Amino acid sequence: MTATPTSGLRSVLLAGGGTAGHVNPLLAVAEELRRRDPATTLTVLGTSTGLEARLVPEHGLPLELVPRVPLPRRPSPDLLRLPGRLAAAVRAAGDAIDRTGAQVVVGFGGYVSTPAYLAARRRGVPVVVHEANARPGLANRLGARWAAEVGVAFPGTPLPGAHVVGMPLRAAVAALAGRRTADADATRREAATTLGLDPTRRTVLVTGGSSGAVRLNAAVATVAGDLLATGVQVLHLTGAGKADAVRAALPSGPAAEHYHLREYLGEMELAYAVADLVVCRSGAATVCELAALGLPAVYVPLPIGNEEQRLNAAPLVAAGGGLLVPDEELTPAWLRGELLPLLADPGRLAAMGRAAAVAGTVDGAARVADLVARAARTGGRR
Repeated sequence: MTATPTSGLRSVLLAGGGTAGHVNPLLAVAEELRRRDPATTLTVLGTSTGLEARLVPEHGLPLELVPRVPLPRRPSPDLLRLPGRLAAAVRAAGDAIDRTGAQVVVGFGGYVSTPAYLAARRRGVPVVVHEANARPGLANRLGARWAAEVGVAFPGTPLPGAHVVGMPLRAAVAALAGRRTADADATRREAATTLGLDPTRRTVLVTGGSSGAVRLNAAVATVAGDLLATGVQVLHLTGAGKADAVRAALPSGPAAEHYHLREYLGEMELAYAVADLVVCRSGAATVCELAALGLPAVYVPLPIGNEEQRLNAAPLVAAGGGLLVPDEELTPAWLRGELLPLLADPGRLAAMGRAAAVAGTVDGAARVADLVARAARTGGRR
């Protein structure tokens, strides 16, 4: 997909909030639209309690607020209150469309998108939907029914008329992809120095996300001695409040200095820059970022929800870009039998990285911006 000029696009309303999985792609698309035409008015629709309340103003974008309206998945007292809450949220979203004169509404799923889609439909404003997960959520399943354009991160996502556009990457990750292409060794050395790691050692990155993952933490810590005996170093991001439990399970001795513990790292691009292999959950953003960077990974899907994390990783694993292990099967025995042999086979690791890169997409934000430009140009006619 080639870049479509957005000149003449006067105003866009972007709807998404709650979690990083909704907010970060939204911000990436907003940045791309602003880069193409700084005169375009960009407004974000969100809540006062989600992650967007902090991140959107930090990125210099105005935030219009709507009430948070969770959609109950089963009968409950909340279901009785839903019509009134949803009507209030649709009014607030409609007021934002009217105030900003939005020509297109772009939704990224979550609580905020449903009222935005409904308000846009009532006004005849074209809608663009981006779905990050392989299994779409309720809001995007609704919006896609009449959307002018639908973009998905993964092939096979069951939404009508969907284009596979990949994930709009955070600016820092997109920039890292460019630096790695230009000079991967220099990028690695610089990041290793910043993190206090040895730039000459192969690095295993272990992360369960910002909140951590108890099973990943416990299983990897149990085989820490075996890992270090292979000559690698480990950067283990445990999640808030979980470092002490991991530290207590680590072996002592000189090799332990190469097992680096942190609870959290705000600049994840630094960790990606030094990693040779990643052990992680398979949220949509994680899978897409690692693929874009050509990083092989062991994906351990979160064992709750509707299996979206397993589905997110499945195409990449099928392409040879990673391994998939169910949460309950990630044991010290599995790590000794599968992870250690993988680390001992640089050729296999390199092949996995190449396969990941082929499956990955670096220009997801540009592709979604193209959909926005086309929706504005056609007025929402498919």
